[in-house]
Amino acid sequence: MRARIGVAMGTYWGGIVYAIDVIAAIGALGAIGGLPALLGALTKYTRFAMRWLPGRHSRAAGACAGLRRPFPIAFLLTCATLLTLQACAPLALRQATSSAQGEAPNAIRTLGPDQRFSTLSAESVARRVHALHGGQRLNILALSGGGADGAFGAGALVGLTHSASRPQFSLVTGVSAGALIAPYAFLGSAWDEQLVEVYTSGRAEHLLQSRGIGALFGSSVYRGAPLKELVDRYATDALIQAVAHEAATGRLLLVATTDVSTGEPVVWDLGSIAMNGGPGARALFRDVLVASASVPGMFPPVVIRVQEQQALYEEVHVDGTIALPFFVPLAFVEPPRDAVDPAHGAAVYIIIDGRLSEQPAAIRLRTRSILSRSVSAGLNHMLRTNLELTATNAELEGAQLQYAAIPVAYPQLNPFDFRTATMRSLFRYGYECAQAGRLWTSLRNVGSDGGKRLGAAASQSTPCPVDDEYNARLVSR
Repeated sequence: MRARIGVAMGTYWGGIVYAIDVIAAIGALGAIGGLPALLGALTKYTRFAMRWLPGRHSRAAGACAGLRRPFPIAFLLTCATLLTLQACAPLALRQATSSAQGEAPNAIRTLGPDQRFSTLSAESVARRVHALHGGQRLNILALSGGGADGAFGAGALVGLTHSASRPQFSLVTGVSAGALIAPYAFLGSAWDEQLVEVYTSGRAEHLLQSRGIGALFGSSVYRGAPLKELVDRYATDALIQAVAHEAATGRLLLVATTDVSTGEPVVWDLGSIAMNGGPGARALFRDVLVASASVPGMFPPVVIRVQEQQALYEEVHVDGTIALPFFVPLAFVEPPRDAVDPAHGAAVYIIIDGRLSEQPAAIRLRTRSILSRSVSAGLNHMLRTNLELTATNAELEGAQLQYAAIPVAYPQLNPFDFRTATMRSLFRYGYECAQAGRLWTSLRNVGSDGGKRLGAAASQSTPCPVDDEYNARLVSR
């Protein structure tokens, strides 16, 4: 009898463990951003199933009879988990048949007046931009992903306005949360009021709406409608027209997504969409922003119809951070051939909506904790590597590079904490540090700032980014 009980329990737990192993393996390779939430949902329904386990019975026969109920539940749970993985595939994908396949990260997808997309090299676009600027230095701003931590970047931009130190950027690039901020950074201080509302009004607090049991059969743990509605609310016709007006002057607004079918980043010229998109410009503009911020596994992917040459096809896109933490196309950093002073390249500014390192923490020896921490560490290493490469390229091209990231000492940072009080606090932190002139760490001044580090802004208990030793040491290694 004990052997029968042992076999039954082994089969039951084997089903549970196998289900979680499948989720963990696939999640680690694909749905990186949404893995913790996905495992959380699985755990929730596993616990529900566990309630069916019988209590201890005094008779062995009673125990054996009780085990007949949980086994089918374990089997169904395992099958449901496998169906979850299967459900992601049919949504996506029609195989792309255009030149979109094999695009390099520095290729730019541009919408022409005929409302057809073409893929241009960053070099050709940079030559055009340099020509329009008469060989003058370009100001470039890159905004990283970070979820709710985007409040830091938004606050920093408004603080730069109030300190009269915010340049007009010739090129603005954004990924994920940075993509949502990018249009306001592109349009300048006249749109600060709308940017403040996005991150302090509390409308983002309801972004994470669980799909419940539907998460097991769909493509995400959370509903996509709240994110789409939030972006749609602020991507107004007036904003689209303003972007089109600025793009017509030769300035660029670029946003990156990740193409699910190829696994490669796609860089969209949102200015060309605003100018040439016609009646559908607003919807396409919104869909690209939503796709760039749709963390796989957490939010559903976004299907975007692409007309290119003679082909009309559908692509499925998710969070750009999967492929690019942030991006600064090298072609724009290089000084033009007719530069007034070739020794001085572009001025590059990078706002990282997150930390460059994690605080040491005790981790429970559980699948969810270990995977969550490992994925977080991997993303941080990718972010730092990208920053170091960008800094190296900037130095080689004679460019000035300044960057800002949230210090490790900032308390209770969570990219999926969309509570209003938390986001307002982080917005205010970024604002105050920027207003006090404590935002940027300069590549050329690292290690030789001559006493520049005098302390944080007066009202800050947490050091400002420029006062963080790790941030300053990173690109000087």
